[in-house]
Amino acid sequence: MSTINVTMKPIEWLLLVLLSLLWGGSFFFNRIAVATLPPLTVVTLRVAIAALVLNLLVAFGARGRATAPTPWRQFFVMGLLNNVIPFSLIVWSQTRIASGLASILNATTPLITIVLAHLVTRDERITWGKALGLVLGLGGLIVVVGPAALAGVGSNVAAQAAVLLAACSYAAAGVYGRVFRSLGIAPLRTASGQVTAAATMLLPIALAVDRPWLLPVPGADVLGALAGLALLSTALAYIVYFRILSTAGASNLLLVTLLIPITAIALGAAVFGERLALHQIGGMAIVFCGLLVTDRRVTAALVRRSGRVGS
Repeated sequence: MSTINVTMKPIEWLLLVLLSLLWGGSFFFNRIAVATLPPLTVVTLRVAIAALVLNLLVAFGARGRATAPTPWRQFFVMGLLNNVIPFSLIVWSQTRIASGLASILNATTPLITIVLAHLVTRDERITWGKALGLVLGLGGLIVVVGPAALAGVGSNVAAQAAVLLAACSYAAAGVYGRVFRSLGIAPLRTASGQVTAAATMLLPIALAVDRPWLLPVPGADVLGALAGLALLSTALAYIVYFRILSTAGASNLLLVTLLIPITAIALGAAVFGERLALHQIGGMAIVFCGLLVTDRRVTAALVRRSGRVGS
């Protein structure tokens, strides 16, 4: 089987931006849903509804043709690493630390990923360009969120450690998820299996902790937010996620964590009329410069140009 594309193609960059929009939009859906429902119930409904829709799509697409055996063990590992552990840790931590600090800590995911991928894969090696680009991107994100977000570093250490552990879990999921490419499992079926496994694990926890049958019936706005979370930010998002992972690898895929806060801020400006501060615009430019540096074609062109200038 061929190796992944170390340098992403234009279609993969477009899919990465689409994924950041789908996950960035989840902040707005969550804002509406958690005003009425407990966070754990929201997370469980999100993956459960997505699982129902994706399983229907898989069943419809599989009619009249044979499919490979379902790798449920791998799906449960992926659901645990990519949903249950990080969702639970981040929900818990955000009751104790500011969302700005949480987003910065979560944006360490691609840095953790390139180290992990370098250690356990043969075709995702650390390069100076990628490492420099990721550090530059993380610095830009700090500028976007505002350096004041770092003021909380040192307090609520357990909550900050929880977000970093969630980032490690996302990184491990990205690297582990490469197994589905070797198994020949299509992105739609992989997304369906992962969220089905995650829903199976989360449902009994939500029933025991939140006792949702005692909660008030949600209104139309909450139901709409849940539909957005499930259909757009989960079902469609994970189809895109596994499509990128199958061709561009984990370290390229998880660059999305640098883009998510930016798309969330941009959507806030577009949808809610929130004003962009000058430091946010400057930070976004730094993040985009960092992403450009991670692309080998850009760094190679810069090296060639500097060679010509120096000669």
